[in-house]
Amino acid sequence: MVTGGGRGLGRAIALRLAADGLRVVVAGRGPEPLAEAAAAIERSGGHALAVPCDVSDPASVDALRRSVDAWRGPATVLVNNAGIPGPTAALVDVEPAEWDEVMAVNVRGVYLCCRAFLPAMMERGDGDVINVASVSGKRPLALRTPYCASKMAVIGLTATLAAEAGPAGVRVNSLSPGPVRGPRMDGVLERAARAAGTSVADAEREFVSRAALGRMVEEEEVADAVAAMLRMRGMSAADVDLSAGMVA
Repeated sequence: MVTGGGRGLGRAIALRLAADGLRVVVAGRGPEPLAEAAAAIERSGGHALAVPCDVSDPASVDALRRSVDAWRGPATVLVNNAGIPGPTAALVDVEPAEWDEVMAVNVRGVYLCCRAFLPAMMERGDGDVINVASVSGKRPLALRTPYCASKMAVIGLTATLAAEAGPAGVRVNSLSPGPVRGPRMDGVLERAARAAGTSVADAEREFVSRAALGRMVEEEEVADAVAAMLRMRGMSAADVDLSAGMVA
């Protein structure tokens, strides 16, 4: 079960898990990208189901769970990838509606999906939850307060949920990528450039200068990390850094 699975990072994760032999459900708010991602998995010989879902809406998440259960039975893996970048602005200029939207998708969405899919995993005595957080949940990023706060919340949620679900045999971890190259990051850089009155190229150089490797992370690298985390059966309550050395 991969939320935000129709585009970008979620799509890359879904394709990688399908290549590893998992039957994959992709969920998100865009029916057409979801259908295309599922079709790409099917063309490669895998099995996929596309289910439109708003992860911030309890009724929509419950409907998603019922669709998954009816398709192949309860999910054994949940990748909470759905998220939005939110505004690029000083905190005093962020509107309450903008703050609430970021928290609704990035934090409430993780909570609702865990609430829906965890019980079956715990009853079975096995399962994996991977919450996609961000390096921005571990180091300051000016003008991105709602996003940073939401990702810090995801890391905290992961740690406490791991303690709750661990005795039942369910592993809960988070993955914190650095800036991931793709359309979503392009938008972030454009907004950062406007806010700073500089060029997009300068904004990108500023971002990557914070990383030891001096570059962004690729979508496929994040997908590889998710696949690797699923093989680490002794790992839980961990946050895996994949930021090209940005936190170091």
